[in-house]
Amino acid sequence: MSLWAIVPVKPLRRGKSRLSGILTEEERTQLNQELLERTLKTLSELKEVDHVLVVSRDPHALTIARGFGAKTVQEDGHAHLNTALARATVVAELHATQGVLVLPADLPLLTRDDVLALIDRAAKPPVVVIAPDRHGKGTNALLMVPASLIEYDFGEGSFQRHCERAKLAGAKLEIVELPSLGLDLDLPEDLEMIRKLEATKV
Repeated sequence: MSLWAIVPVKPLRRGKSRLSGILTEEERTQLNQELLERTLKTLSELKEVDHVLVVSRDPHALTIARGFGAKTVQEDGHAHLNTALARATVVAELHATQGVLVLPADLPLLTRDDVLALIDRAAKPPVVVIAPDRHGKGTNALLMVPASLIEYDFGEGSFQRHCERAKLAGAKLEIVELPSLGLDLDLPEDLEMIRKLEATKV
Protein backbone atom coordinates (compact mmCIF):
# COMPACT_ATOMS: atom_id res chain seq x y z
CA MET A 1 0.00 0.00 0.00
CA SER A 2 1.25 3.44 -0.91
CA LEU A 3 0.99 5.68 2.17
CA TRP A 4 1.80 9.33 2.75
CA ALA A 5 2.10 10.84 6.22
CA ILE A 6 0.86 14.42 6.52
CA VAL A 7 2.25 16.43 9.45
CA PRO A 8 0.56 19.78 10.15
CA VAL A 9 2.79 22.23 12.01
CA LYS A 10 1.85 25.53 13.61
CA PRO A 11 4.43 28.34 13.52
CA LEU A 12 7.15 27.18 15.92
CA ARG A 13 7.20 30.48 17.81
CA ARG A 14 3.44 30.55 18.29
CA GLY A 15 2.65 26.93 19.06
CA LYS A 16 1.96 25.67 22.60
CA SER A 17 0.67 29.07 23.78
CA ARG A 18 -1.14 27.34 26.65
CA LEU A 19 2.26 26.54 28.13
CA SER A 20 3.16 30.24 28.32
CA GLY A 21 2.63 30.25 32.09
CA ILE A 22 5.52 27.82 32.64
CA LEU A 23 7.72 28.18 29.55
CA THR A 24 9.19 31.28 27.90
CA GLU A 25 8.65 31.92 24.20
CA GLU A 26 12.18 30.71 23.47
CA GLU A 27 11.60 27.52 25.46
CA ARG A 28 8.31 26.88 23.67
CA THR A 29 9.97 27.46 20.29
CA GLN A 30 12.74 25.01 21.15
CA LEU A 31 10.18 22.48 22.42
CA ASN A 32 8.13 22.76 19.21
CA GLN A 33 11.24 22.28 17.08
CA GLU A 34 12.31 19.21 19.07
CA LEU A 35 8.82 17.69 18.77
CA LEU A 36 8.80 18.26 15.01
CA GLU A 37 12.28 16.78 14.56
CA ARG A 38 11.36 13.73 16.65
CA THR A 39 8.22 13.13 14.60
CA LEU A 40 10.05 13.51 11.29
CA LYS A 41 12.88 11.22 12.41
CA THR A 42 10.38 8.53 13.44
CA LEU A 43 8.48 8.71 10.16
CA SER A 44 11.59 8.90 7.96
CA GLU A 45 12.84 5.58 9.36
CA LEU A 46 9.69 3.67 8.40
CA LYS A 47 9.76 1.94 5.02
CA GLU A 48 5.97 1.56 5.31
CA VAL A 49 5.62 5.34 4.87
CA ASP A 50 6.41 6.28 1.28
CA HIS A 51 6.56 10.04 1.76
CA VAL A 52 6.19 12.60 4.53
CA LEU A 53 4.46 15.87 3.70
CA VAL A 54 4.70 18.78 6.14
CA VAL A 55 2.14 21.56 5.84
CA SER A 56 2.85 24.84 7.63
CA ARG A 57 3.01 28.58 7.16
CA ASP A 58 6.31 28.69 9.07
CA PRO A 59 9.27 28.80 6.63
CA HIS A 60 11.65 27.57 9.35
CA ALA A 61 9.48 24.51 10.05
CA LEU A 62 9.43 23.74 6.33
CA THR A 63 13.22 24.06 6.13
CA ILE A 64 13.58 21.59 9.00
CA ALA A 65 11.18 19.23 7.23
CA ARG A 66 13.18 19.30 3.99
CA GLY A 67 16.29 18.48 6.02
CA PHE A 68 14.60 15.17 6.88
CA GLY A 69 13.72 14.52 3.25
CA ALA A 70 10.07 15.51 3.64
CA LYS A 71 7.99 17.23 1.00
CA THR A 72 6.41 20.53 2.03
CA VAL A 73 3.34 22.64 1.41
CA GLN A 74 3.43 26.29 2.46
CA GLU A 75 0.12 27.53 3.83
CA ASP A 76 -1.08 30.94 2.73
CA GLY A 77 -2.20 33.37 5.42
CA HIS A 78 -4.27 31.94 8.25
CA ALA A 79 -5.71 28.84 6.64
CA HIS A 80 -7.86 26.62 8.83
CA LEU A 81 -6.27 23.31 9.80
CA ASN A 82 -8.91 21.21 8.04
CA THR A 83 -8.54 23.24 4.84
CA ALA A 84 -4.75 22.90 4.96
CA LEU A 85 -5.02 19.14 5.45
CA ALA A 86 -7.46 18.83 2.56
CA ARG A 87 -5.03 20.67 0.28
CA ALA A 88 -2.12 18.51 1.42
CA THR A 89 -4.18 15.39 0.76
CA VAL A 90 -4.84 16.54 -2.80
CA VAL A 91 -1.06 16.85 -3.28
CA ALA A 92 -0.59 13.29 -2.02
CA GLU A 93 -3.37 12.02 -4.30
CA LEU A 94 -1.73 13.66 -7.32
CA HIS A 95 1.19 11.34 -6.61
CA ALA A 96 -1.18 8.35 -6.59
CA THR A 97 -1.06 7.61 -2.88
CA GLN A 98 -3.58 5.04 -1.68
CA GLY A 99 -3.81 6.24 1.89
CA VAL A 100 -2.90 9.16 4.13
CA LEU A 101 -1.90 9.30 7.78
CA VAL A 102 -2.41 12.63 9.52
CA LEU A 103 -0.04 12.83 12.46
CA PRO A 104 0.37 16.06 14.45
CA ALA A 105 3.88 16.94 15.58
CA ASP A 106 3.01 17.25 19.28
CA LEU A 107 3.08 13.59 20.35
CA PRO A 108 6.24 13.48 22.49
CA LEU A 109 6.02 9.74 23.25
CA LEU A 110 5.48 8.66 19.63
CA THR A 111 7.43 5.58 18.52
CA ARG A 112 7.78 3.68 15.25
CA ASP A 113 5.73 0.86 16.80
CA ASP A 114 2.84 3.28 17.34
CA VAL A 115 2.85 4.21 13.66
CA LEU A 116 3.07 0.55 12.65
CA ALA A 117 0.12 -0.24 14.93
CA LEU A 118 -1.95 2.32 13.01
CA ILE A 119 -0.83 1.00 9.63
CA ASP A 120 -1.51 -2.62 10.61
CA ARG A 121 -5.15 -1.77 11.31
CA ALA A 122 -5.60 -0.30 7.83
CA ALA A 123 -5.17 -3.60 5.99
CA LYS A 124 -8.72 -3.92 4.62
CA PRO A 125 -9.97 -0.71 2.96
CA PRO A 126 -12.12 1.23 2.86
CA VAL A 127 -10.98 1.89 6.40
CA VAL A 128 -10.53 4.76 8.83
CA VAL A 129 -8.09 4.28 11.72
CA ILE A 130 -8.29 6.79 14.57
CA ALA A 131 -6.17 7.28 17.68
CA PRO A 132 -8.06 9.42 20.21
CA ASP A 133 -6.38 11.63 22.78
CA ARG A 134 -6.25 10.40 26.37
CA HIS A 135 -9.52 12.15 27.16
CA GLY A 136 -11.33 10.39 24.31
CA LYS A 137 -12.33 13.71 22.76
CA GLY A 138 -9.67 14.81 20.29
CA THR A 139 -8.05 13.04 17.35
CA ASN A 140 -4.31 12.44 17.73
CA ALA A 141 -3.84 10.37 14.58
CA LEU A 142 -6.07 9.69 11.59
CA LEU A 143 -5.31 7.18 8.84
CA MET A 144 -7.64 6.56 5.94
CA VAL A 145 -7.55 4.34 2.89
CA PRO A 146 -8.39 5.51 0.32
CA ALA A 147 -7.22 9.08 0.84
CA SER A 148 -10.08 11.62 1.08
CA LEU A 149 -12.41 8.86 2.29
CA ILE A 150 -13.84 11.28 4.86
CA GLU A 151 -13.71 15.03 5.31
CA TYR A 152 -11.34 16.33 7.98
CA ASP A 153 -13.08 17.71 11.06
CA PHE A 154 -10.28 18.45 13.53
CA GLY A 155 -11.07 20.70 16.47
CA GLU A 156 -12.64 20.25 19.88
CA GLY A 157 -14.57 16.99 20.06
CA SER A 158 -13.18 15.77 16.73
CA PHE A 159 -12.85 12.09 17.72
CA GLN A 160 -16.60 11.51 17.78
CA ARG A 161 -17.15 13.46 14.56
CA HIS A 162 -14.46 11.52 12.70
CA CYS A 163 -15.99 8.24 13.92
CA GLU A 164 -19.41 9.34 12.66
CA ARG A 165 -18.00 10.41 9.30
CA ALA A 166 -16.32 7.01 8.90
CA LYS A 167 -19.57 5.18 9.58
CA LEU A 168 -21.50 7.41 7.17
CA ALA A 169 -18.90 6.68 4.50
CA GLY A 170 -19.46 2.95 4.95
CA ALA A 171 -15.85 2.47 6.00
CA LYS A 172 -14.48 0.03 8.52
CA LEU A 173 -13.68 1.97 11.70
CA GLU A 174 -10.62 0.98 13.70
CA ILE A 175 -9.82 2.71 17.00
CA VAL A 176 -6.27 2.46 18.35
CA GLU A 177 -5.90 3.40 22.00
CA LEU A 178 -2.28 3.55 23.09
CA PRO A 179 -0.94 5.72 25.94
CA SER A 180 1.89 7.00 23.75
CA LEU A 181 -0.54 8.09 21.02
CA GLY A 182 -3.07 9.44 23.50
CA LEU A 183 -0.76 11.96 25.13
CA ASP A 184 -0.43 15.15 23.13
CA LEU A 185 1.41 18.08 24.63
CA ASP A 186 -0.97 21.00 25.12
CA LEU A 187 -1.37 21.85 28.78
CA PRO A 188 0.98 22.22 31.78
CA GLU A 189 -0.34 18.96 33.25
CA ASP A 190 0.61 17.17 30.01
CA LEU A 191 4.18 18.43 30.35
CA GLU A 192 4.26 17.36 33.99
CA MET A 193 3.04 13.88 33.07
CA ILE A 194 5.71 13.54 30.36
CA ARG A 195 8.44 14.64 32.77
CA LYS A 196 7.30 12.05 35.32
CA LEU A 197 7.26 9.32 32.68
CA GLU A 198 10.73 10.25 31.49
CA ALA A 199 11.99 10.28 35.09
CA THR A 200 10.82 6.71 35.61
CA LYS A 201 12.58 5.37 32.50
CA VAL A 202 15.54 3.14 33.17
